[in-house]
Amino acid sequence: MLHPSDSQLRDITRRHFFSQCGMGIGSVALASMMAERGLHAASAAAAAGPGVMKKGDVKPRAKNVIYLFMAGGPSQLELFDYKPKLVELNGQPIPQSYVEGKRFAFMGTSNGFKLLGTRRSFQQHGQSGAWVSDMMPYMQGVVDDLSIVTTCKTELFNHAPAKLFMNTGSGQFGRPSMGAWVTYGIGSESSDLPGFVVLQSGPRGPRGGSVLWGSGFLPTTYQGVPLRGTGEPILNLSTPAEYSAASQRRVIDTARELNLSRLVETGDEEIQTRINAYEMAWRMQSSAPELIDLKGESKATLDLYGVDPTQPSFARNCLLARRLVERGTRFVQLYHTSWDNHGGKGETLEDDFPKVVKDVDQACAALIRDLKSRGLLDETLVIWGGEFGRTPMGENRDKTGRNHHIDAFTMWFAGGGIKAGQTYGKTDELGFGVAENPAHVHDLHATILHLLGLEHEKLTFKFQGRDFRLTDVHGKLLHGLLA
Repeated sequence: MLHPSDSQLRDITRRHFFSQCGMGIGSVALASMMAERGLHAASAAAAAGPGVMKKGDVKPRAKNVIYLFMAGGPSQLELFDYKPKLVELNGQPIPQSYVEGKRFAFMGTSNGFKLLGTRRSFQQHGQSGAWVSDMMPYMQGVVDDLSIVTTCKTELFNHAPAKLFMNTGSGQFGRPSMGAWVTYGIGSESSDLPGFVVLQSGPRGPRGGSVLWGSGFLPTTYQGVPLRGTGEPILNLSTPAEYSAASQRRVIDTARELNLSRLVETGDEEIQTRINAYEMAWRMQSSAPELIDLKGESKATLDLYGVDPTQPSFARNCLLARRLVERGTRFVQLYHTSWDNHGGKGETLEDDFPKVVKDVDQACAALIRDLKSRGLLDETLVIWGGEFGRTPMGENRDKTGRNHHIDAFTMWFAGGGIKAGQTYGKTDELGFGVAENPAHVHDLHATILHLLGLEHEKLTFKFQGRDFRLTDVHGKLLHGLLA
């Protein structure tokens, strides 16, 4: 009988052991996993990632997230951050102390900046007395459900990198998006729909594209899945007319068996992603059309959102977002363009900005009311905001627009453990910088994860020899936002 030498034993890898010994421990484990999830594998993001923090480290206050991303940078000074002093000083040069050493997109470092007061009227609303402009009459009615954060801060002033930073915690390509981190950390409750879904509206997609909802170095099973609001939810999802459901099922079963065999041999997580993708596509052939079919919604609900069932819109996407979280999807992100109002043709605060505000005002308020009436708001964290805000100065090229601003801008949060009925933080009298309670992007990310039961310093993934996380080496919990 031949015995392996010491050197041969050393050459037997852990992977070989699990895949080749006896019946194959890897095969047994996979069979068990598949049995637990049913014959047709679980959703593409149904299970939390391996090695993440255990549930219970932080008590979750929210189960789901709906992130309303206003791509282009909405002007806080026309919507939520009322600055009467800025109106008083309209047209005067901004004091040099504000802008010294600062850089702005398209504006350079000139000291000739003129202050631009808003022409919108503001009033206080609700028991909280929150300031909201006349541009958002519907949002005025839900301010007591909101935490309006006027002191958000970011680091990058050009659109694509700033969107990356807001979504991934880094201005460089290749990092996982927040939705990917969340589904990696706590998985999803939906077996028939993706755990992370993206819906888009407006004249074009957001600058940066799919990397904004990508999985980066996490397994691709955690990336966002874009859904179309009308027509075929996902292109090429439907079975070709010449194929029967039974023949398609046979193809998927055969592909699964081949992929499982390869998975056991290699341990490559992307093969498991491929298996999940086939199974998810199979189930979504029925679940996705049902999701976007609004025939079951009452006329009162459609009117609440302002939805035309035959037309794609931000309002329709807000209603779909509610339907998605009802069905167990963990993270829904809506992108609406374009809020890039510099001034000049097609970008003025007087003509074009009101149109995009009108696109979202009724639907955002309706989403809050609808979730609340269905008992879903307490477990759903709703986030509204863009990649940055807008300067208190007008652009020299035109007096009817504002430039990108990273030192102070506004976002609002609702539901999911957020302290309602408050305006968090305070900006200076011109709305240029933070006077009280700064809320950096990393701090916002840390707080969002905390509300979902995830500790931002523990939710990590080893890549290229180091542990990465959404907040990198930064981030602190904003206790003032917590209920």
